[in-house]
Amino acid sequence: MMNSKNYKTYSKFLKSLAFKLTRFYFKKLDKKFTVYNKLKGKGYDPVTTSDKAFEKFIRKEIKIKFPTHQIIGEEFGKSKSKSDFAWIIDPIDGTRSYVSGNPTWSNLISLNYKGIPLLGLANFPKLKKFYINENKNAAYVYENGKKRKLKVNKKINFNNVKVSAAFHGWLPIKKQLKITKFINKMQFPCFDALTYAQLAEGRVDVVVQCANKIWDIHPLIPIINAAGGVVTTWDNKDPVLAGNIAVSNNKNNHLKILKLLKPALK
Repeated sequence: MMNSKNYKTYSKFLKSLAFKLTRFYFKKLDKKFTVYNKLKGKGYDPVTTSDKAFEKFIRKEIKIKFPTHQIIGEEFGKSKSKSDFAWIIDPIDGTRSYVSGNPTWSNLISLNYKGIPLLGLANFPKLKKFYINENKNAAYVYENGKKRKLKVNKKINFNNVKVSAAFHGWLPIKKQLKITKFINKMQFPCFDALTYAQLAEGRVDVVVQCANKIWDIHPLIPIINAAGGVVTTWDNKDPVLAGNIAVSNNKNNHLKILKLLKPALK
């Protein structure tokens, strides 16, 4: 399926794309933009002209290098292809942050083979850094011209875990009241993909969100796995299904977190 040569080819492409995306942002998109509400008054789910420009740029780069591959993006859907390889794109993860001027938004891209995420990129143009796994066992952050290997903090026990979570209005108050033991452990804000990346760095130990789409989580799965983390749905299923996602620094802590979340699933 993937040998070391293939991993190197695809990871090299993603690293190059990270630099191109940051240059593209500062050259073309670092200016006024238009915001639309996808939900048209029945809630708030923003999309901007920058989201669409980023996705068009990413699609163009992929098509030049890998013309037969499938592409699945948040803004422009699926391309027509019978390839087993698919690129999953979230052009701006954290659009609310983008709209409000918070620099924690990112470009997320994964390479999937038969639906399984193999490589992931989380690029943060405003922070001028990116996170990537180069194979299934090694992930890195590139920042200030330096490369640093990612590794979760496996030794932190459950009583001392740093927990970050956000429900973004998707989990009703009625269900939140069923998981007060979990909510009492929440100590840190969740800045979308950046917080997952920080878990891979060992800065936080648990991240919990709900209602993720595949483009929100697929690019992060291989990075987290390569850094030694554990990622599943709240009901302990394969995270490629997306939806409610939990990530932990080790398996023991993960199972305890899932137990605290379980009442919300009823």
